[in-house]
Amino acid sequence: MQYWTQSEKNIFVAAHRGWCGKYPENTMAAFRAALELGVDQIETDVRVTKDGELVLIHDGTVDRTTNGTGAVDAYTFEELRKLDAGNGEKIPTLIELMELVKDHPTLTLDIELKEYPTEGREALSYSVCDRVLEVIDRYGFTDRCVVNTFRGKLHEYIAEKYKAKYKQHVYYPARHLGACEKDPYAYAYCTCIFGLEDEVTAEDAKALHEKYGVRIWAGAYVKDEQGVDLAVKIGSELITCNNPDEILDILRKRGLHK
Repeated sequence: MQYWTQSEKNIFVAAHRGWCGKYPENTMAAFRAALELGVDQIETDVRVTKDGELVLIHDGTVDRTTNGTGAVDAYTFEELRKLDAGNGEKIPTLIELMELVKDHPTLTLDIELKEYPTEGREALSYSVCDRVLEVIDRYGFTDRCVVNTFRGKLHEYIAEKYKAKYKQHVYYPARHLGACEKDPYAYAYCTCIFGLEDEVTAEDAKALHEKYGVRIWAGAYVKDEQGVDLAVKIGSELITCNNPDEILDILRKRGLHK
């Protein structure tokens, strides 16, 4: 089946950390609501607990999104599960998300790897990456998932080990990826554009697409009509957003979402 039917005339909408503008971010409530809304993609973040559980939380600490304090990896999964992630929600596991979406016929996923290969944590980072990819494979999402991280070194690990098996989601400009030994746009499937208007122009984005064939996406800075205008201007084929209800409505009114 062809899952990647997005284009400049059929702009996909991705729910950033689920429908996080209305529900606690990266929770099952946010993911379920996004599915019911009819988004094309769910974006989420994966970290690991002290005892090795793959959990969905953006920050390295639990302070902002729960009633707890401290580093995620200082908690065992059982301890982490006792925290309130908002409105009684719990921090979910990657498996719980996959169980939720496994029977959805067309949904795509954007899985962001948050365990970076910093000094002393390289082995952990690569191990977590391998485990996440194994879960994606097991649930049959290999062809309809993009793998995302803000570290070029981790992207290069995926590209070298798995070749073109997985679609890789990078960032532009490349400074957002940290140190890179290889040109990230040479192996990327898509790139999210940062710094629109003040750093990156529509011409920059279109030149990037023409040179590499990399697909242009817009990030969660898109919140309204003005943001959609910018996304359209740079040739975006997907918009990641916190308010997918409003962005879907805007795109549909313009005939830009099927």
